Amino acid sequence: MRWTYKPAADAEIAALSQSAGVSCVLAELLIRNGILEPGPAGVFLHPALAAVNDPFLLRNLEAAATRLRQAIAGREEVVVLGDYDVDGVSSTALLVSVLRRFGLHPRYVVPRRSEDGYGLSRSAIDRALEGGRPNLFIVLDCGTNSHDEVAYLRGLGIDVIVLDHHRSKERVLDDGLLINPHVEADETGADAPWRNLCTVGLVFKLAHGLLKQLRAENHPVAFAIKLRDYLDFVALGTVADLVPLVGENRIMARHGLAILQEARRPGLRALMEIAGVKPEQGINPVDISFRLGPRINASGRLADAALSVDLLLSEDEVFCHETARQLDTFNRERQDIERKITEEAEQLIETHYLNSPGIVLFDENWHPGVVGIVAGRVSRKYNRPCVVLGNEGDMAKGSGRSVDGLNLVEILGTCCEHLTSWGGHPMAVGIALPKRHLETFRTDFAEAVRLLAGSDIAQARLDLAAWLTPEQITPELMDDLGKLHPFGQGNPEPVFGVRGVVLRRSPEVFKELHFRFQLEDGRGRRLQGVAWKLAHRLPPTGEPLDFAVELNWNHFNGRKLLQLELIDWRQADS
Repeated sequence: MRWTYKPAADAEIAALSQSAGVSCVLAELLIRNGILEPGPAGVFLHPALAAVNDPFLLRNLEAAATRLRQAIAGREEVVVLGDYDVDGVSSTALLVSVLRRFGLHPRYVVPRRSEDGYGLSRSAIDRALEGGRPNLFIVLDCGTNSHDEVAYLRGLGIDVIVLDHHRSKERVLDDGLLINPHVEADETGADAPWRNLCTVGLVFKLAHGLLKQLRAENHPVAFAIKLRDYLDFVALGTVADLVPLVGENRIMARHGLAILQEARRPGLRALMEIAGVKPEQGINPVDISFRLGPRINASGRLADAALSVDLLLSEDEVFCHETARQLDTFNRERQDIERKITEEAEQLIETHYLNSPGIVLFDENWHPGVVGIVAGRVSRKYNRPCVVLGNEGDMAKGSGRSVDGLNLVEILGTCCEHLTSWGGHPMAVGIALPKRHLETFRTDFAEAVRLLAGSDIAQARLDLAAWLTPEQITPELMDDLGKLHPFGQGNPEPVFGVRGVVLRRSPEVFKELHFRFQLEDGRGRRLQGVAWKLAHRLPPTGEPLDFAVELNWNHFNGRKLLQLELIDWRQADS
């Protein structure tokens, strides 16, 4: 692993530290995020909900809010169709919750991956219409390119609103109302703070616009609703969908995590309990990414994601606990399938594609519902974009994941000739293509990645945010890092370099995979650390070493202890 560090100028660090009233370490971290002045520093460190922009700046949002207002006034029939991932599930739960407050009883449906495939398919629409023809059909987290499907609905006399954030090089929807922040981005400001909202963030903005209109009419329910209470849904979808946690995403995720920590909803409480998440210890993005999100996703991958929507909406404690256990069971099944496919995928890479800059994998026996997770694992391990495809009749369908700095939408835009459908965002995409074109696509994808990335993509890089001495690793520094939360895409958790570490005791291996270690600063204060999945590479004792670490709190037996998480180590003279 190649360590890189680009130091900020000492004068810049000192100036921002003094003007913004922050420590030099925090000043360096802010500068690394492109923040050089005290004003923007204050906004970043103290993101206020009041800073969320006027929702009507989003193209078509005012018209969509007006159409919802009409539906409420006329007690119209509404159907909501949301995608089966966490963003789609949380978007559906948020919108249905708000509309119920206004006396509507929207039916909701989630595409079944095995029956309907991805997005706004005719089979999913037909199932949604089994309960009768609605006046309004709202599509969440898909539909940007669903021309035929929207035309079908419009032909039945049904109004259509689509909220989606997936990018595509294809012609976008020109019928119905489309709210997508990436459509005509140049026209409305490519750097707008709401540009990178995922769908649940767009639904929150739509709800905001609806409330603005209804409050202007003195609607009593509109004044009774506190939108802040719905930010737990926004945090779930925003963190799970890997969108950049900057701009309005940062504001809503920061406040949403605080709401999530309050665990007001019975369904989320039950899910936290089964997943081992303890709200009293604080909720972090990793709790969503690795504990709550996978369980919400599991039903959509192996069964029907409407079950996860039911859980988020339910007030029935018994139902919530039973459903949370069911989702946990699905998740365990998903993990078993995923583990087997990951092993087979890695064997394929090691045997056939180790030198390919971009990797496309397929197997007739792979479950299309878990290949996205496998793509994420192998792209991280081999540090290159990977597309992993499963079997679906004559088609190969699946997902792609990328690495920092490589935009999958741009890559696919140059090699999509044989794809029957594709779309997504820079870090994650979904695709489908006939099996007969697999080899051609594999070649084209690898070449597209090579042209965009150059020749050294396979060399994993570790970017250091700052160098610290052991004496600087203190609870006060942890307080500073807390101001930068939440970490995620666009605001990565800082990795610190610590020079000249000398271990006096041998690391303690546990579970044959990990190890614990202990080091001392110059004053004899002991610092505890852990290294996950590094037991095969134990650092020596009595020699000066450089450590690359992340810093966090470890909650154990009612105590909160500062802990170093070792990412990598090297000899100090290297």
